[in-house]
Amino acid sequence: MAAQRKRKARTVVDDNYSRLDEYSISLHEYYKSLRKAGFSVENALWLLASKESHPDWMQEVTLNDVRNHIEEDEE
Repeated sequence: MAAQRKRKARTVVDDNYSRLDEYSISLHEYYKSLRKAGFSVENALWLLASKESHPDWMQEVTLNDVRNHIEEDEE
């Protein structure tokens, strides 16, 4: 049997994220954490859709932040 190679963790060099990028990454990490804790896909997605369940540090992004990010991308 061939020896298994360890996978190298992928890292992102660019750390110049917008607030929307940071929020999206936070949502993704929250989802992965919920799945790792044993939540089903349906329950994890329900918790993601329910803003009341988000930790306080994730509730900082407002609708205006999203609009500003979209307007910046269109220019």
